[in-house]
Amino acid sequence: MSIAELQKMDVVTKAVPTAQPLRKIVIAVDGPAASGKGTLARKIAERLGYAYLDTGALYRAVALAVLEMNGDPSRVGDVMLAVDVVKRNLTLELLASSLLRRPDVSEASSKVAALPEVRTELLEFQRSFAKNPPGEVGGAVLDGRDIGTVVCPDADIKFFVTAKPEERAQRRFNELQWHHPLLTLEKVLADLLQRDQRDKTREVSPAYPANDAYLLDTTKLSPDEVLDTAIYTVQKKFLGATDDHA
Repeated sequence: MSIAELQKMDVVTKAVPTAQPLRKIVIAVDGPAASGKGTLARKIAERLGYAYLDTGALYRAVALAVLEMNGDPSRVGDVMLAVDVVKRNLTLELLASSLLRRPDVSEASSKVAALPEVRTELLEFQRSFAKNPPGEVGGAVLDGRDIGTVVCPDADIKFFVTAKPEERAQRRFNELQWHHPLLTLEKVLADLLQRDQRDKTREVSPAYPANDAYLLDTTKLSPDEVLDTAIYTVQKKFLGATDDHA
């Protein structure tokens, strides 16, 4: 379902749950594009039975709205109009839309996310999700660029997932090439490096590991191996596990 369709429906019910009496465990998963952080965060949430939020989807939703409104993702005025539309129509259904994965939306979302006004407007939703995740669950897993440093600086566990740029570019190329046959690996790598630079040097919430984050280099690891390492880290912190990676 697109932003335009949601706007016509005037959906106003938001996916922020009501407060719960017990504090929830919060796990932050940060990292650059195509590092594997999204896959890891989803799998951690599934393994532990926690709620999951891809915070990057929030910025992608805004980017999609800007593009559908024929706006400029680098212009604050255009983007803030899109933010207003997204906030009024924000649902988990929207955040799971396949439209958010289009290459043009990915490119626009990086520009949108660099605007301080946008990050401020979307911060409340992210923190509310972490504090009061939907469903009768024991915690929340959020992935993004600044979860452990800005959104949830007091998260119980923080991971920073990374991989060599060439490996990340290959992963993104494999993901996109079937739907975009004219795309080249060289183009994907160039775009990824450009996005990395924007994310690292933006004025507000630059992308870097929190001081207390566990660093996970996924360059030579399978998704299952990365998950096993992360789950072991969680067990070691909360259950005192020492040698069981299951």
